[in-house]
Amino acid sequence: MKIGIDARLIRETGVGRYIRNLVGELATQDKTNEYVVFLRASAYDSFSPPNARWSKALAEVPWHTFAEQLIMPWILFNARLDLVHIPYFNIPIFYPGRMVATIHDLTILHFDTGKATTLPLLFYKFRRLGYRIALELGLRRARAILAVSKTTKQEVVDHFGIDPMKIIVAYEGVDEKVKSQKSKVKSQKPLIENPYFLYVGNAYPHKSLETLLRAFNKFLQVPTSSNQVRLVLVGKDDFFYRRIMEYVHNLNLDDNVIFFGQADDRQLANLYAHAIALVFPSLMEGFGLPALEALALGCPVIVSDIPVFHEILGDQATYFHPSDFKELAQKLSAAVAKRSAINQDKVSRLLTRYSWSTLSSETLRVYVNIC
Repeated sequence: MKIGIDARLIRETGVGRYIRNLVGELATQDKTNEYVVFLRASAYDSFSPPNARWSKALAEVPWHTFAEQLIMPWILFNARLDLVHIPYFNIPIFYPGRMVATIHDLTILHFDTGKATTLPLLFYKFRRLGYRIALELGLRRARAILAVSKTTKQEVVDHFGIDPMKIIVAYEGVDEKVKSQKSKVKSQKPLIENPYFLYVGNAYPHKSLETLLRAFNKFLQVPTSSNQVRLVLVGKDDFFYRRIMEYVHNLNLDDNVIFFGQADDRQLANLYAHAIALVFPSLMEGFGLPALEALALGCPVIVSDIPVFHEILGDQATYFHPSDFKELAQKLSAAVAKRSAINQDKVSRLLTRYSWSTLSSETLRVYVNIC
């Protein structure tokens, strides 16, 4: 069987981590099938096929464009594949062959606001409608759908009426190289000297960073030593983060908030290990991998009280109402006062549920069943 993987986002965070781990595990587990990895030019030269059964192909097609609906089907068709895996919601609806799709979340259906785009509002609304139509058609055309959580699976069923039997839940995992750094990073010098709270991710509106900043601002107003505490935001410098920078300035928090930028795995491990807590204030998530990575490195997590975090984290997180910045401020103060360590035995048992190896084997089983 010849399987194609649309890996144009392989260098991104989030979905990129999913793709990188999926490819790495499939290369180890699957001793039979052939694979073609489709890459943009920026990643093509640096990607090395893991073994002789793997090859790569150039697909210089930007994601989130109408062009990918016209050009990607042609590129995939010419590769003469038995199956294509689309690991994101941008499913090529005109591709006539067999497809598997991974859905990470349906955020785009829930946040209809110009804040979520750099485009003019009218054009954004038109484009968003196009996404929804293409997504629904793509989900119906796909032979199987992989969802990264039960919450996401239910979202797909509720929004599109897809047969639940067609949707397979395959949880993401925590990288072994992240787990393996726990013993040594605690003894390393912290990258940030001051005590700090940590956020890891992008600055899209549904991430609710404005709520986090309002809570942090209120937390700083408490007359304690908390004014020495910083908030460290880790994520790619883009339009959305620059807008958050303006918000920070308007709150007079320039001296208290650190924009770290992107962090590599080593830096991220250090930041997790020395933080007071990771704060994850999202209004919606499909999985929430940073929270698991934080726990794996001994960092407590404070998260919004939404279904997916209860599904993934259980009782190993502190929850707050996602729109209540005052409650979050109280949770921040409590975290500084207690500085309590996580229950490592419970966290270890929790983490056994989340393995890239298991995700890969589930995905491979789906491939085989379809073909």
